[in-house]
Amino acid sequence: MLIKEVHVDNQKDLVNVRIEDGKFTEIAKNLTPHDGEKVIEGHQHLMLPPFVDSHVHLDATLTAGQPEWNESGTLFDGIRIWSERKQDLTIKDVKTRAKKTILNMVAHGIQHVRSHVDVTDPHLIAAQALLELREELKDQIDLQLVAFPQEGILSYPHGRELMEQSVKEGLDVVGGIPHFEFTTEYGWQSVHFLMKLADQYDRLVDVHCDEIDDPASRNLEVLATEALERGMKDRVTASHTTAMGSYNDAYTYKLFRLLKMSHINFVSNPLVNVHLGGRFDSYPKRRGVTRIKELTAAGMNVSFGEDDVQDPWNPLGNGNMLDATTMGVYIAHLMGYHQLQDAYKFVTYNGANTLHISDQYGIEAGKPANFILLNAADFYNALNQHVEVIANVRHGKFLAKTKPAETTLYMK
Repeated sequence: MLIKEVHVDNQKDLVNVRIEDGKFTEIAKNLTPHDGEKVIEGHQHLMLPPFVDSHVHLDATLTAGQPEWNESGTLFDGIRIWSERKQDLTIKDVKTRAKKTILNMVAHGIQHVRSHVDVTDPHLIAAQALLELREELKDQIDLQLVAFPQEGILSYPHGRELMEQSVKEGLDVVGGIPHFEFTTEYGWQSVHFLMKLADQYDRLVDVHCDEIDDPASRNLEVLATEALERGMKDRVTASHTTAMGSYNDAYTYKLFRLLKMSHINFVSNPLVNVHLGGRFDSYPKRRGVTRIKELTAAGMNVSFGEDDVQDPWNPLGNGNMLDATTMGVYIAHLMGYHQLQDAYKFVTYNGANTLHISDQYGIEAGKPANFILLNAADFYNALNQHVEVIANVRHGKFLAKTKPAETTLYMK
């Protein structure tokens, strides 16, 4: 297959891209077709590696309003409502809802997903369901699963045992939620436990860390120190870290030294963070997000996730990473022209770094021919117009195609 005249990785120059046996083989100007080679006109569209959703909850997707709507819009009411809904989980229920959302994600250009899975369930139903789905869809999408203790590790009956059991059963990543544990001390202990567990079983780590507007919530420093001292570094991710938006600058300056030394990743979920954050403020009302701009400027890896898709924490959501990117650049004041052009990295290369898949990710000769084509010449216009992902291709084969919308105006 030869794809003609595309802008690869948001570059101005047009190139042709050759794919053979499911891999990129040549990327250059003026490539000529081989005999019998299929030729696809790129129409000067933007070619990027597939979108990465580095934080979502597929076990809870499409449950908004079940058994009630989260009218307060708080994280804590979301957890309460989900705790009721998960009593009715079945493997079929989880797989049906999760697959519907995954198919929608694929239509929007996603091929790599990290989903947190609630393991505060004695039967681990959601974990079993998503392990089955991961295997069934492995040729279409890469699905990483995080053992996520939604109601705490130390604060939930047999929480430690359930975490270890879920890892033994095949979940890829060890998670945590230290700010939701009963006490500050429990929070710290939970971080020590989960890091030891990940080290023991050679797993990645992704912790819901300080997802609260409380400047006294400082589990991040514990997580970063563990990552540094255990040598796990960029195998560790801190998700949310919204309390950082409430830290004073003196403490944050000290913290950044540790964060840079630790080499950990960060995931912000701009849509849901801004929705859930600041709920207990009158005015001034905080934005409820981490320091995306400052972390990026300091050279740390930050990616975006959609987090929740029509569930107790977010009544909206459509599996489209352009939504998360739009909210992210607005809320983090990343609206300079060059910042907007570079914003695609939050949902592509940075996400690949977070998932630890960079060795097989990207548009380079020798790597798997996984890519998307967007109906624009550059990312500024793609984001500004929320354009269609007109093709999602995996190993040189089409997963999805979308025809651009046509509008006829009857006006002079």
